[in-house]
Amino acid sequence: MSPPEPPRRRVPRPARPGRPAAGGARPAHRPAAAGPADERRAAARRVRREPPPRPRAGRRPPPRPPRELRLAAPRTRLRLLSVAVTLVLLVFGLRLLQVQAVDANSFAAAADVNRYVTVPLAAERGTITDRGGHELATTVDAYDITADPYLFGEERTGVPDAPARAAALLGPILGEDPAELERRLTDPPAPRYVRLAFQQTPQVWRQIQDLKKTLADQEEKEEGVNVLAGVYAEPRAKRVYPGHELASGVLGFVNSAGEGGGGLEAQLDTLLAGEDGTITYAQSAGRRVPTAGGQEQPPTPGTGVELTLDRDIQWAAQEAITGQVKKSEADGGYVIVQDVRSGEVLAMASAPAFDPNDLSTVSAKNLGNPALQDVYEPGSTAKLMTMAAVLEEGAAAPGTHVTVPNRLPRAGRKFADDHDHETYHLTLTGVLAKSSNIGTILAAERLGESQREANEVLHGYLRAFGVGRPTGLGFPGESPGILAAPGDWNAAQQHTIPFGQGLSVNALQAASVYSTIANGGVRVTPSLVRGTVGPDGRYEPAPEPDRKRVVSEKTADTLGLMLEEVVTDEEGTGKPAAVPGYRVAGKTGTSNRVDPETGRYNGYTASFAGFAPADDPRVTVYCAVQNPTEGGYHGSSVCGPVFRHVLQFSLKTLQAPPTGVRAPNLPTTFTPGD
Repeated sequence: MSPPEPPRRRVPRPARPGRPAAGGARPAHRPAAAGPADERRAAARRVRREPPPRPRAGRRPPPRPPRELRLAAPRTRLRLLSVAVTLVLLVFGLRLLQVQAVDANSFAAAADVNRYVTVPLAAERGTITDRGGHELATTVDAYDITADPYLFGEERTGVPDAPARAAALLGPILGEDPAELERRLTDPPAPRYVRLAFQQTPQVWRQIQDLKKTLADQEEKEEGVNVLAGVYAEPRAKRVYPGHELASGVLGFVNSAGEGGGGLEAQLDTLLAGEDGTITYAQSAGRRVPTAGGQEQPPTPGTGVELTLDRDIQWAAQEAITGQVKKSEADGGYVIVQDVRSGEVLAMASAPAFDPNDLSTVSAKNLGNPALQDVYEPGSTAKLMTMAAVLEEGAAAPGTHVTVPNRLPRAGRKFADDHDHETYHLTLTGVLAKSSNIGTILAAERLGESQREANEVLHGYLRAFGVGRPTGLGFPGESPGILAAPGDWNAAQQHTIPFGQGLSVNALQAASVYSTIANGGVRVTPSLVRGTVGPDGRYEPAPEPDRKRVVSEKTADTLGLMLEEVVTDEEGTGKPAAVPGYRVAGKTGTSNRVDPETGRYNGYTASFAGFAPADDPRVTVYCAVQNPTEGGYHGSSVCGPVFRHVLQFSLKTLQAPPTGVRAPNLPTTFTPGD
């Protein structure tokens, strides 16, 4: 059962007021009875004085009386509100003081950042010329043709086929497919911008401007619609190579970012690029404010570079090697022309070449400089280094007798010349003239009392001639070739390296060997840069190249006479290289070629190296053709004609007259018993 409720307190009702007396007389005055309000106040006072009864166990406590509502004082509220407003105004005032006085400069700088814009000013790239000042690479003004696809819409032009009309007009001018141009205008990568063509000439942009003006005039006369109103141009700098494929392997190219991407353009990029400038100006609504002034830091133009190349000799070499590679259906070829006295490279041509003006159709493997980046076994042209070592060491003389059998057993195998023959009775000069592998092996064995000692002596001379080390050009991607340490030569290499198999060189290294002999035995580090022209127009010549003696002048002169017999002897291998009126020293080369894909011998490398005039050398010419498959593969037949043509052209260009002195005839054979 639930506990019984506490007894409720009765509150007496107020007495009903009496009626007034008849006639309007008031009743007699008597003490006023306590009203309901008085009674309630009295009851409340009693409740406050009397403590509430403690509830009995098990019984519900009596309910609390209702709270009394008190009205707050308005003056207090007003004071608090005034204090709050004062604090807010004080904060704003302090902040205003900070902005306008304390941090005024920083806020002004921040405003300038948003108001002013800085735009880079591209520096003009330096020009590359040949030794005569003819431009090989230069920079010209160009334009990227762009468009706003929104302006080709029907709502803007009033015709539904505006993109097709514009593409039909622009296609012949830009050399682009109209269908592709229409696709770019109707389906652009960005809604308000599309690039239609890169680096067009000023003449192309003028054609478009004239066409736009004609269409605009017709539109004003209500005779047509200007469908080219949304075509624009962005000025650019374009790298141009006037000679197209001429010396492309040496020059390299510039990529789309304007940076050197290969060749000398990459090697000398910092020098050629110059230093970009900046221009800072005020803008409003994305446009320049012309009256607001600005700051300009002008760019520093790139430094011009003068090469050692001769444009005409380079052209002759390029034409000759390109024609021979096509004729012999070869994989490629190179021609080097070098000044024997200064070491300057007058020509460095390779085939196939590429046009750096248009790289869109060029294979990546053809973008380099094979004359420095390809390495191969030189073959018989390397026999000159072996003969130089033999003569310099006093192991033999030009007339030393060498009996050459048809086969020579060594290291468990039998070595042979390129054709079978009866036993030859040759002098050391005859060994070189007939290019005998067996005779060269026998001569090299004279370099030491043991095979090991002979290997070490020969290795020292090969290194001195520059084999297995960089040429000194610092050209990107150049290969130093391969020359193992003598202790690492296997049994076969001990006998093949003397005649040019088992080691590898690049074309310039091979040419430098002959230039060293032509220069009296002094090797001059090859060079491609003759000097520079600074932004102020001042010419600065390149530093003098290093010079190092490899063999004595006597040995070099003797070798020159021996090389003449290669060209003049009736049985010499170099007869196709003879130049009428000049004494020519040269050597043929035919070597097994390592296939770069399989790593095995496959095909041949044909080569020819030499210099002229032999009695007063001016230039060295070296030619090599890789894997000729048509019309023979020997160095004499494949490279001999190229050597002769380039040498003859070079001598005439340099105005080197014949000496008029007859060459002495060195004996090439001997009779047994004499």
